[in-house]
Amino acid sequence: VQLQASGGGLVQPGGSLRLSCVASGSSFSRAVMGWYRQAPGKQRELVATINSGGSTNYADSVKGRFTISRDNAKNTVYLQMNSLKPEDTAVYYCRLGTIYVYWGQGTEVTVSS
Repeated sequence: VQLQASGGGLVQPGGSLRLSCVASGSSFSRAVMGWYRQAPGKQRELVATINSGGSTNYADSVKGRFTISRDNAKNTVYLQMNSLKPEDTAVYYCRLGTIYVYWGQGTEVTVSS
């Protein structure tokens, strides 16, 4: 399984970005997919997850601003990020699975004026 994340960049506070993560292999539709982030000097943390049935879970810090979704036909998971704040600055990683896990390479998000 390989995961390819994209969509990061520089955005002003209050702006929006949409991250995408494309997975190879046939296990995508059955897998729990997640977005995590790691800010400089901090540990990697959960942002959001979505299971095979579409149920979602969010970190308190992003609830109401971020939306995770998936398109099983495209083997892709998305993270729509609105009302971005400077504290959202981090490298964002997608993850497939919960017991045996696979990580994407990360995409950098910088929120700054």
